Amino acid sequence: MTSSAIPPTAAMPRRPAVRARLRRRPSGEAPPLPHKINASGKWWVALALAVVAALAAIVFTPRAGQMLDVLDHIVLDWIAKLRTAWLTSVMRALGRPATGAFLQALWLANLIPMLIWKRWRHLVVWIASGLIVNNLVWNLAGLFQRPRPFGIEILGDWKGFAMPSLPLAMLATFLVSTLYSNVPAGRPRQIGKVIVAVILIVVSVSRLYLAQDAPSDVLCGVIIGVAIPLVLFRVFVPNDIFPVSYHRGRTAHLTIDERRHDAIVHAMEDQLGLLVLEIKPFGLEGSGGSTPLRVKIKSDGEPDAYVLAKLYAANHLRADRSYKLGRTLLYGRLEDEKPFNTVRRLVQYEDYLLRLLYDSGIKAPKPYGIVELTPEREYLLVMEFFDNAQEIGVAEVDEDIINQGLITVRRMWDVGLAHRDIKPANLLVRDGQLVVVDCAFAQIRPSPWRQAVDLANMMLVLALRTDTRRVYDRAQVYFTDEEIVEAFAATRGLTMPSQLRRILRSQSHDVHAEFLRMLPYQLPPVRIQRWSMRRIALTVFVLAGAAVAGVMALQLVINNPL
Repeated sequence: MTSSAIPPTAAMPRRPAVRARLRRRPSGEAPPLPHKINASGKWWVALALAVVAALAAIVFTPRAGQMLDVLDHIVLDWIAKLRTAWLTSVMRALGRPATGAFLQALWLANLIPMLIWKRWRHLVVWIASGLIVNNLVWNLAGLFQRPRPFGIEILGDWKGFAMPSLPLAMLATFLVSTLYSNVPAGRPRQIGKVIVAVILIVVSVSRLYLAQDAPSDVLCGVIIGVAIPLVLFRVFVPNDIFPVSYHRGRTAHLTIDERRHDAIVHAMEDQLGLLVLEIKPFGLEGSGGSTPLRVKIKSDGEPDAYVLAKLYAANHLRADRSYKLGRTLLYGRLEDEKPFNTVRRLVQYEDYLLRLLYDSGIKAPKPYGIVELTPEREYLLVMEFFDNAQEIGVAEVDEDIINQGLITVRRMWDVGLAHRDIKPANLLVRDGQLVVVDCAFAQIRPSPWRQAVDLANMMLVLALRTDTRRVYDRAQVYFTDEEIVEAFAATRGLTMPSQLRRILRSQSHDVHAEFLRMLPYQLPPVRIQRWSMRRIALTVFVLAGAAVAGVMALQLVINNPL
């Protein structure tokens, strides 16, 4: 069937939105949602830099080092006069958290939940924080070469040079990392910060009492141990993008807190002229590549209209890269898929595909445009929202809906497109019309194999709500026998979206097998596993990187310097 035989898309009723005056952001003005580190993080960075500068000054200025030794000795001498037998026993017990055995137990206790809840990015930053602090403090101590306190009896164990205090630096690092990798933000984390502060103060007092460290050793170790993991977690694993959660399900969704909510409201008004009345998450369980939002906007009609805004951020870009890398490692290059370099390009690509689908006469959401929240980090893709639409998996599917689904695939073939994610969640029915949504994986000028997969997946989805014979008979109207045979030769488990595979397995009968029995003949399955030098090199690189990371992680546990 040619494109000229396809009926044009029927117009859907839309309520006109009330448009505000567009506003161009002046040069130098901050974006709606500026990326920043909190003030506390900046203070800790400043303190850490001050510590490093002070150590350098002491190294090159012997008199400054002598003055510091005198001050430390005065404090330790005063503390030593308070020693009693029972208090010494108490202090020995309170200093246990700064021992190698305790830190190893803390390491393992944090490793388990990160593995169970798949917080891989938190785990990487956790390992990096420990390695950086360990090596930095060890090298600084070797550079400064400060001995343990003179003239005062040392009651506890000690090892290596004293400045900065390696035990306290590592304890602070692991405690702060625990907060940011395994404790949810909000009240739990605030309480955790108080607990961490109390632990560090108690252990510091214990080590001063036992004369294991001098006051300046303790101060430098704690500052470095807190500042480095705090900054690393806030920069590379910000909580608003990578929240710590113990709820099962998608973890790629961003939290719409007050700050982000206000930024979305102002950005949509300034950049698209849409007056936002309400923002609510929508369909999170079916979306892993973005954070979909249902946005209520002011319109000329009653009730007010809605638009769908897909929020994209850096974590979605990394998810796209990980997904494509995983597909390459497991199955080879099914398609010539390249990861996006920036969030901006990811959003621009989907916006272009959405406009291409819409302008080609395919029933798809009307695009409204792109909204920038944070340059190169967060964007909104705004499109039409279909009120009262039902997922095809629960909607009434008649002959007309079957025709619309098959015509949609035929039309995409004719204009050189492939949706690549045909599944019940991406096919909506409203007022007797079938709508295709979520074109994030769509492809321009795809391979014939990819287009054939779209046809088979569409037929499988339609057959779930009707029967295979009706769908097959209608498919023969729009496609030749050769095209249908090719579609099912290209389609099997891997090429089906996970939702479609799950639903097919739950059926009492094998829908896929029924279609195969109706074919006039069958072709050998299209080969999916494809080896190449790129796939082999990537596999070797990933395995080698994982091995190195594992060895470095074990270094903190097995070869603990404490």
